[in-house]
Amino acid sequence: MATASVAFKSREDHRKQLELEEARKAGLAPVAGLAPVEVDEDGKEINPHIPQYMSSVPWYLNAERLSLKHQRKWKLDPNYTKAWYDRGAKIYQADKYRKGACDNCGAMTHNAKSCMERPRNLGAKLTNKHIASDEKIETFELDYDGKRDRWNGYDPASFARVIERYEQRDEARRKYLKERQLKKIEEKNNNQIGEGEFSDDEEDEDEDALKIDEAKVDESKQIDFAKVEKRVRTTGGGSTGTVRNLRICEDTAKYLLNLDVNFAYYDPKTRSMREDPLPDADPNEKFYGGDNQYRVSGQASDFMQFNIHAWEAFEKGQDIHMQAAPSQAELLFKNYKIIKEKLKSKTNDTIMEKYGNAASEEELPRELLLGQSERQVEYDRAGRIIKGQETSLPRSKYEEDVHMSNHTSVWGSWWKDHQLGYKCCKQTILNSYCTSAAGIEAAEAASDLMKDNIARKEATEETPALTEEKRLATWGTDVPEDLVLDQKQLAEALKKEDERKKEERVERKRKYNVRWNDEVTAEGMEACRMKKIHHDDPVKNFLH
Repeated sequence: MATASVAFKSREDHRKQLELEEARKAGLAPVAGLAPVEVDEDGKEINPHIPQYMSSVPWYLNAERLSLKHQRKWKLDPNYTKAWYDRGAKIYQADKYRKGACDNCGAMTHNAKSCMERPRNLGAKLTNKHIASDEKIETFELDYDGKRDRWNGYDPASFARVIERYEQRDEARRKYLKERQLKKIEEKNNNQIGEGEFSDDEEDEDEDALKIDEAKVDESKQIDFAKVEKRVRTTGGGSTGTVRNLRICEDTAKYLLNLDVNFAYYDPKTRSMREDPLPDADPNEKFYGGDNQYRVSGQASDFMQFNIHAWEAFEKGQDIHMQAAPSQAELLFKNYKIIKEKLKSKTNDTIMEKYGNAASEEELPRELLLGQSERQVEYDRAGRIIKGQETSLPRSKYEEDVHMSNHTSVWGSWWKDHQLGYKCCKQTILNSYCTSAAGIEAAEAASDLMKDNIARKEATEETPALTEEKRLATWGTDVPEDLVLDQKQLAEALKKEDERKKEERVERKRKYNVRWNDEVTAEGMEACRMKKIHHDDPVKNFLH
């Protein structure tokens, strides 16, 4: 066994120490004339089989010899007690206020800030009346376990009051059931007074019934232990309700009815299984058919329709709220169902009156018998053909076949002389009112009259004399040398060129109908050359 000495040992000393430890473990140390076992500082023997990591003394204890004191419980408080505070104990009752006492109640064991009594309008310091007793102040030095003992200071005798309260409740329930049974027996006696007296057998039956009711009361106390309920808070006004969320232990669990993992899904959090775990089983033999059978049966579907109606009515602008005014919402829902049934019956009567009733025993008209065919045609609610005789065209989400201002065609369906217009009336003005065929005839007549007037005017005018003034083109190198330009027409061409470039710069001022002029004159070409910017011109940056 290793010792506490940290002095240097030679190889020989270390060998002797190992031999001594082996001899002590084998019980041969007394035979060899050695000490049988080692002892500590208190004279207690040390077991030689104790491991070295337990018998070695830590260096910080400065032990001179082998010892096991560091393994023993040395933090023992002989004065430790499990006593607790004496609640409500008083040690002294004063008759008058004392200096340094509480200003509110007059006790010496606390000040006014930590006083637990109701604040007085005039404290005991001012009135010198109703002086409170001095409390018993105790201090305990608890160990680690004592500070964390939740039952420390608990009085088991206080549980007797809980048992007494439950016994009083059971006694009151038993008394109530007994009085109710006696009342039923008295009513039965009063009803049968005229028929005769009761026999002994009937009285025995009443007593047996009374004993059975008392036995049921005793069983109800046992049933309360098996009844598991959960208190939940509803989403309404904060009220609470009771929901049975656990199954009875005798029933088979839902997830054990069908062990196929790819079949009905079981949610362990809500303990719900929507699908039927045994769809092929006999309905008369199975007791559970899935949670969906409860969700779509009884008043669940009616309540769901009630909610949907309240939501839709609120979205359409009606002042209805199922939680704020449930009576109003229910009344509106009833009126809605009545009106809906009336409209449905009225629609059925209208259809029956127009097309007849094929389910009746009346004979069909002859024209329907001769006009029947085996071709199937499907219509939508608006009467348009979806599938059948005609090919149904796909329709977009935008409005189609909607024309404004009495037009039967859209803008841009007609084009003439670089102008867009309406095909129905051949007008080139956007958003104009349609004049149909009469407008077309009037426009053609006005055009013919304008052509006649222009021809008549040209015939009456005299031919202007040729001007002697000549001006040669001075811009460009590919212009013929004998080209003669009119100065007046050239000025007009330059003006038109400026306007054209201005319209190009201002894109938003462009019109729908762009008028093109296909006649090209020499003055126009010269104006275009003059306004054109030449990139190789050294003075192009000075032109404005």
